[in-house]
Amino acid sequence: GEYKQGVSPEINYTESNGWLCSGYVPITNSKGEFVAQVGTDISMDAIMNDRFQFLVLLGTAMLAITLISIWISYYLMRRSLMTPLSQLTEATSDFMSDKDEQKQEISKIAQLDIQTNDEMETLTLSIKKMEQDINQYIDNLQRVTAEKERIGAELNVARSIQASMLPCIFPPFPDREEFDIYAIMNPAKEVGGDFYDFFLVDESHLAVVMADVSGKGVPAALFMVIAKTLIKNYAQLVDEPAQVFVKANQQLCENNDAGMFVTAFMGILDLQTGMFSFVNAGHNPPLICHAGGDYEWLTMHRGFVLAGFETTKYVTEQVQLQKGDVFFTYTDGVTEAMNPQHELFSDPKLQMTLNQTKDMSVEE
Repeated sequence: GEYKQGVSPEINYTESNGWLCSGYVPITNSKGEFVAQVGTDISMDAIMNDRFQFLVLLGTAMLAITLISIWISYYLMRRSLMTPLSQLTEATSDFMSDKDEQKQEISKIAQLDIQTNDEMETLTLSIKKMEQDINQYIDNLQRVTAEKERIGAELNVARSIQASMLPCIFPPFPDREEFDIYAIMNPAKEVGGDFYDFFLVDESHLAVVMADVSGKGVPAALFMVIAKTLIKNYAQLVDEPAQVFVKANQQLCENNDAGMFVTAFMGILDLQTGMFSFVNAGHNPPLICHAGGDYEWLTMHRGFVLAGFETTKYVTEQVQLQKGDVFFTYTDGVTEAMNPQHELFSDPKLQMTLNQTKDMSVEE
C-alpha cells in the first residue's frame, strides 16, 4: 500500500549533494494498476540562494526608491518651503537695518515674489501687510513725538511763566522785620491750578492767599491766572476779605462754561495789632501754632467754593496773633500725596510733622 501511495516530500542532507528535498509519485496504467514510480530531488541550497539573490535585489530596489523619494521630497520642500523661508528671513532681518539707514528705495520685503499657492505665500502677504502697517505706525509716531516735544517745550515755557507769577524771591520784604514768610509750589504736571500769593495791601497790612483750582494741567493753570489776578486786584480795592471773595466769585462765575471752581483761603494781617482777618471758600483748614504751643487746626467757617454760585456770600473771621506765632496754610496736594503703598500723607501726618519741626525757621 505504501508503495502505491508514493512517498511524501522530505528534506535530507548528503555530503555530496547538500540539502535536498525528495519526493515520489506512483504511475498507474489505464486500468489503475501500478506500473512505475517517479521521484525527484530538488536542491534546497539552490532555492535558498535564489531567495537570497531576490531579497538582495528587492532591498536594493527599495533603497534606491527610498533615496529617490527623499531627494524628490527635499527638492520639493526646498522649492516650496526652504527657499521662500530663507528669502523671508533675509528680508525681515534687513528690515530694521534699512530703517536705521533711512533707505528710501523699495524694501526687500516689498520686493518678495513668492508664489507657492500655499501657506508660505499667505505668510508672505501677511508680512508685507505688516511692514506697511509698521511704516505707517512709525510715521505717525514720529509726527506725534515731534508734536509732543513741541508741546513739551511750550509747557516748560508756561511753567516758567507760571512760576514767575508767584512770589519766589525770599525774603520778599528784606526791610520788614515784623514777620517772616516763605512759600513753595511743585506742580504735579508741567503747569497746575494750585497757587499762593502774598503782598502788602498797604504799609501796615499783609495779605496771604492759598488756593486750588479744580483739575490739572493747562485749563487749571489758565483759570488760576484769572483767579489770582482777581483776588489780588479786589484785595487792594476793598478792606474786608469776605468782600474780596464776593467780588472775585462774581467775576469768576461769568463765562465759566467749563464749570471750573476754586477753593481758596485769604487772610489779611494787621502788622500793628497782630489781628488776622480771614475768609475761607471751601479750602483746607490752616494750622496755627501759638508761641510755646503746638500746631492746632484753625476753627473757621468753611464757606463755598469760588466760581460756584454768583450769589454766594462769605464770612470774615478773625484770630489774634502774638509775637512768635506761626501760621501754616497749604493745598490738598500735600495731604493727598500718596506713597508707593498708596497711603495718603493725611491731615494727622501733616499736623504731626509740623509739631516735629516747630522749632525750625519757616523756610526749613
